[in-house]
Amino acid sequence: MASLERRTTRILKLARLSRIRSKIIVFALLATLIPSFFMGWLSYRNNRRVLQEKITQELVNLTAHASQALDYWCKDREYEVRVFASSYEVSENLAYIYGPVSLNNADESLERLEAYLASVEEKFADYAELMVIDLHGRVVASSKRQIARERVPQQWIEHVEAGDPIVGDLYWDGTLSAAVIPIAQPVRDVQNARLGVLVAKVDFGSVGEILRDYAPGSENELYVITKEALVLTSSQQMSAAFMTSTLAPMTAKELFANSRVTLAFESFRGREVVGTLEPIERLGWGVVAHKDREEAYAQIAELRNTTLSVISAILIIIGAAAYLLGLTIVNPLDRLTAGAAKIASGDLQVRLPVFFAGELGTMTEAFNNMAKRLRLTLGELDTTNKELREKNKELHNLAITDGLTGLNNRRHMMETLAQEVARAVRYDKRFSILMVDIDQFKNYNDLHGHLAGDVVLKDLGAFLKESLRTEDYAARYGGEEFLLLLPETGPEGAGQLAERLRKRLEEKKIGAINMLHGITVCVGVAAFPENGDDPDELINQADRAMYKAKLAGRNRVMIARGRKTQQKATG
Repeated sequence: MASLERRTTRILKLARLSRIRSKIIVFALLATLIPSFFMGWLSYRNNRRVLQEKITQELVNLTAHASQALDYWCKDREYEVRVFASSYEVSENLAYIYGPVSLNNADESLERLEAYLASVEEKFADYAELMVIDLHGRVVASSKRQIARERVPQQWIEHVEAGDPIVGDLYWDGTLSAAVIPIAQPVRDVQNARLGVLVAKVDFGSVGEILRDYAPGSENELYVITKEALVLTSSQQMSAAFMTSTLAPMTAKELFANSRVTLAFESFRGREVVGTLEPIERLGWGVVAHKDREEAYAQIAELRNTTLSVISAILIIIGAAAYLLGLTIVNPLDRLTAGAAKIASGDLQVRLPVFFAGELGTMTEAFNNMAKRLRLTLGELDTTNKELREKNKELHNLAITDGLTGLNNRRHMMETLAQEVARAVRYDKRFSILMVDIDQFKNYNDLHGHLAGDVVLKDLGAFLKESLRTEDYAARYGGEEFLLLLPETGPEGAGQLAERLRKRLEEKKIGAINMLHGITVCVGVAAFPENGDDPDELINQADRAMYKAKLAGRNRVMIARGRKTQQKATG
């Protein structure tokens, strides 16, 4: 809690809100702004979602109906062409023209065939021209009575040879001055033999009429596009040049990939719109319906502006009320602040007059009592602080010292070893550690008792401490094991030091300890970085080397070699 309070105080200070009056004003404004903003945002989000769903449903329904109408329109044209091609007038007259009949009958049949095609074109307004071509791709008859070889697309001839019905690609027919879709259907005789192909050029202008029926006004626009982003026709006025308007290729790709989903994009007229696409599977096209984005979301924009205006008015009113309230609190508190500043500077003789009742009067009286108590206890605090410092120092020493030997304990040893590893890595230094273990200490305890064993441990700790350099470090690792840290010392130097310590113990040259106890030790030596690069690995290597020394006969020094614990014995 204290840390949270400190962080909050720093934030307020950085925002220049250290004064109570400012805090009151800001709190009042935030208490008004947060719920108002949240409720306004929630209302805006819900209304936008409802409007978005309404727009999506409207556009999806529009494109679905228009796509279905165009699909039916295409099916109707295919059906009609199939009926025209199966007509007795077409098959019989075509059979007479190319059949084994007299040439006079062929001319008469050609005239009847053209008359039939002309009558069909006249009755069905969707057809710009009907023609019959033979199996070699030659135009036999036309409803326009103008037979021209160049008006026959190459793909028609290919399908004539294959005998399959086709729906051709939309193109501009210069002779007819119209955009047309060719639909071809084979003509067969009564024996189902192919005689030729009837080709109907369907006037694409009727597609625009269908779109205008579904989107008669200017609020929504319907248009047909290809997957190559080419705009074919629209429910509104198009450019005079045929098939020159296009959407951005990425926009068309997204519309086809996300059909029936409302997207925001730039229309082919350069306006920002929201729209959706319904594919026409039969033709490989898509019907797009869109409306102007600004108009679509005009209600939301109006609601947003109204909400912001209301919130702004409320903030002004609440802010003014908070400012006036703050004035009635800040002035009395300023006197308390000035008195506190004097106490902080060391002037404890402060006494503030009490001019008001209520909470602020109580605070002033409490302030005066506090100043009085401070004067009485100031001297006591100095004495108490001094005692506390001494106690803390004593507690620190107890926390890091082994109670029996007076050496550092294992926890402090691990911290020190970790620091030494970090220092050696940073400055590219080396150091060594010695793991010292008393030989057959258990037998000694069993023979002389544990109190005698404690005396050995205590005396050995003193011996190790006085035998080291000032910069070296000694700690009790556990039980009868001791660990020595030798900074700036390689494995050979550490081994020599370990051998000197072992010999002094063996030769009873350390005063009373061996004269009384007759002990020997095994020492394992590990060096950084040769035997490890972290505390646990170094201790493990030194410990294993020490156990190797025990196995080799005790009273020995063993130096770890490498990280595979290959050791070399001395002594």
